[in-house]
Amino acid sequence: MGSPCELLLYVRSRRIATEAAQAAIAEIGRLERRYSRYRADSDLSEINRIARRGGAIRLDPETANLIDHAFAAWRWSDGLFDITSGPLREIWRAGRAIPPGLAELTPILARIGLKWIDWRRPTLLFGAAGMELDFGGLAKEYAADCAAAVCRAVGVAGGVVSLGGDIAVIGPGARAAPWRIGVNDPAGGGGARATLFVRSGGIATSGDYARFVEIDGRRFGHVFDPTTGCPTTSLSSVTVAAESCLEAGTIATIGLLKGAAGAVWLAASGADCLWIEATGEMGGSILTNRQCPIPAHSPPAPLVQ
Repeated sequence: MGSPCELLLYVRSRRIATEAAQAAIAEIGRLERRYSRYRADSDLSEINRIARRGGAIRLDPETANLIDHAFAAWRWSDGLFDITSGPLREIWRAGRAIPPGLAELTPILARIGLKWIDWRRPTLLFGAAGMELDFGGLAKEYAADCAAAVCRAVGVAGGVVSLGGDIAVIGPGARAAPWRIGVNDPAGGGGARATLFVRSGGIATSGDYARFVEIDGRRFGHVFDPTTGCPTTSLSSVTVAAESCLEAGTIATIGLLKGAAGAVWLAASGADCLWIEATGEMGGSILTNRQCPIPAHSPPAPLVQ
């Protein structure tokens, strides 16, 4: 998954723990082999070979479900959550002397937009050549949910799957206690700005501080606005708690993409959320619904990236 991964299990049997861990790792590996853009033999790479030249491809049910989710998120976000925006990575890269301007962005933007794709399940049709899909905002979250489901299936009642800070909670820990999930401080320092107490569901954070490039002495995040071709600004991070990690990740990404309107959009969505602005100001419903003081003797909480 290209990031630190962690599996915490609360079980009474070493046999179940071993079986669950092996099954979860195998499931995560299966999904990485299917949806990694870095593997030439992945299903996503095969889709993108069609996308680059134009044409149609029939999708299996699992991939079709992810495409359904992507289109739903695209509509919900008014076109901001767009899995075709990956080509912007081509020009927002380290080593440049200055950030890209309109002349560079315009031809890239012409290749971006789910509106150019005809999706009639199970057939995905790319009417124009030069496009690309990127499951970066979906696959890791979906994999965390799938790994949690695999653990439950072999008898694990409590635990946490964390894939680069995208978290699926299998169930509560000892004595039905919630898991303590720390939210990173975007300003650095290694500490947690808030601690969430969670027994089930998913937690995900979208931000500009964990993955970024530096150009001309400035830091630019990896989440791009597909209407401008530029990285998001205003909010440094958005953390969301939801029924699944996939749902939490989608809402968090949309909130970040909304920029200055992100806090208002998140409030209107009704999601349990925590947002942190570039200035350090913090807000959101999680502050009152899920956050509690950390006892001085407690061990550190796992951090949401």
